[in-house]
Amino acid sequence: MAAAETAPLLMYKALLFDLGRVLIHFDFRRGYQRMEPFCRYSAAEIPKRLAATSLPEDFETGRIEPHDFAARMAQALGFSMQYDEFCAIWNCIFTEPLLPDSLLEDLASRYRLVLMSNTNAIHFPMVEATYPILRHFHARALSYEVKAMKPNRAIYERAVALAGCAPGECFYTDDIAEYVWAARELGIDAEQFRGADQLLADLRSRGIL
Repeated sequence: MAAAETAPLLMYKALLFDLGRVLIHFDFRRGYQRMEPFCRYSAAEIPKRLAATSLPEDFETGRIEPHDFAARMAQALGFSMQYDEFCAIWNCIFTEPLLPDSLLEDLASRYRLVLMSNTNAIHFPMVEATYPILRHFHARALSYEVKAMKPNRAIYERAVALAGCAPGECFYTDDIAEYVWAARELGIDAEQFRGADQLLADLRSRGIL
């Protein structure tokens, strides 16, 4: 009788993961500090200068190409360097993986894994080539390819389509609360990422682990 009265666990078919500060840590301050000697602004002033432009959003939604982005960054910040040199600085923000490879390997053997990230055409190719953890993902919904950034509904709908199941059959984790709420509004089960231990607890409570 008790078993019959217990609500069954949801049947999950796909797991959706954010990239930055969930799978891999990043810190834009590293890039600003390395850029500082080349431009007319201090590392602290660079993000303020960029915030006054549409450059980051234009690039992460694929509205401008990498070489054009680098040229417009040089103009906005007053620096001069080769494109490859700029890319090396722009990519230095990424550091250590935050989840063990073994966890993703295990999950990928039983669920469809979809990467959903606000990213760009300079960062992502480097990350994909550098961090083996990404090999476990079956599909990816990337803002610069989808032409929409979280929390825009379009990127979530693309991720669910790639998952190949209903929104309610997906679990999603992201470090930004606003993006978690946007996922929930579409019927996706989502939790804010607060570290590997918390994620493991979230997965266990749902019977995913």
